[in-house]
Amino acid sequence: MELAQSTAAHPPDTAPTAARQRVVIVGGGFGGLKLAQDLVDDPVDITLVDRRNFHTFQPLLYQVATAMLDPGAIARSLRAILQDHDNVAVRLATVVGVDWERSEVRTAEDDRIPFDVLVLATGAVTSHYGIPGVEEHAFPLKSTDEALRLRSHVLACFEQADADPSLLDEGVLTFVVVGGGPTGVELAGALTELIGRVLRKDFPRVDVERARVVLVEATDHLLGGFGRSSQDNAYQTLRSRGVEVRLGEKVIGASATGVDLGHEIITTRTLVWTAGVRANPLADALGLAQTAGGRIVVDDDLSVPGRPEVYVIGDLAAGRDADGGLHPQMAGVAQQGAVHVARQLRRRREGLGPTPFEYKNKGIMATIGRNAAVVEVPGGLRFRGRLAWVMWLALHLQRLVGFRNRWEVLSQWAWNYVSYDRTARLMVDAADDLPPRDDGSGSPPRPVPPVPRTRSEV
Repeated sequence: MELAQSTAAHPPDTAPTAARQRVVIVGGGFGGLKLAQDLVDDPVDITLVDRRNFHTFQPLLYQVATAMLDPGAIARSLRAILQDHDNVAVRLATVVGVDWERSEVRTAEDDRIPFDVLVLATGAVTSHYGIPGVEEHAFPLKSTDEALRLRSHVLACFEQADADPSLLDEGVLTFVVVGGGPTGVELAGALTELIGRVLRKDFPRVDVERARVVLVEATDHLLGGFGRSSQDNAYQTLRSRGVEVRLGEKVIGASATGVDLGHEIITTRTLVWTAGVRANPLADALGLAQTAGGRIVVDDDLSVPGRPEVYVIGDLAAGRDADGGLHPQMAGVAQQGAVHVARQLRRRREGLGPTPFEYKNKGIMATIGRNAAVVEVPGGLRFRGRLAWVMWLALHLQRLVGFRNRWEVLSQWAWNYVSYDRTARLMVDAADDLPPRDDGSGSPPRPVPPVPRTRSEV
């Protein structure tokens, strides 16, 4: 989720009155948008602040990066989503702090937004764990900008290999994905299909058999949080499709031309980092107590200790379950948190006390590629293979915002499935995406162009 920005202040006909609470929501991701939608019929005036004017369906970013979907299919204007509700204003701005004495949100545009209730929902950004070279050379995957950048880079690698086959010896077609969670598994599977089914036909002069997709995971299993049978199924499926899965190996450094695993350096021009996240940097600027990964400490009702008018939801919140463990940083947690906060605001207006937030796990899933996925739901039910893949497709379609996005995604999926093709393999700013090469001069290779360092989209 992003450091908030948003689009216009209260219109004249919706200016808040003394009788109406001013609710400011920072972040237009899953949690922030859900909260705004849940409050539209309440006697409150809502300002949704985000640094981008659109909501992004992040679980499908890897499909943008691998040419399966256009970015417009998974993003929609916040104003378009909320345009029928007079008590909601969208504000395009970057929040940089809060004036607690004045109860005002401060923005990078030198503006101030007053609030009676403040909800922080800016989510998480990529964490590089301080590993040398990773931030400079790795491709993160938290925003549409980053997904498009990665897509262009992958296509540019094939263009270079087509123009100069000797670059294969320099790892130009070796793609290293770090992190064996759902994003890493899904991206590795999708990259393998893109290379083997699509780019093989686009580049008949390239020895595609020498292309490699390497998935590196520091633990001894993929898909942490899933059952062992699902983890083993993901491992075997990826291996059968040509992905080199490296379990129990850690990245200790990276450069423009390789990834250092300690015992081995993998020569590559492409390192994709999906290994970790931390709270949005806004959390560091608020003077509030934080815990692991920079998440903001909250009471059991998701309010900030000592500040009952401030709530934190989603990836930014250090909410805990009954056993004391932190809630997972997932869209479902953010959306359930939004519903809970809306309920708390109604209880406060009725003079009732707070109630604790209880996250209800409705299941987890990950797709591994065409006709392959793993799904686990409460009660011990587990699905895999084609049925799990169809379940994954159906749920993600249902969760997309708006009929237009659902239709666009469904039509592109259908075309990709029946044609074994990818509809979105366009290069953006192609000249800037050419990977570095060693010219044999002994001079350092031309560095990878810097990936735009945006604060992650919600």
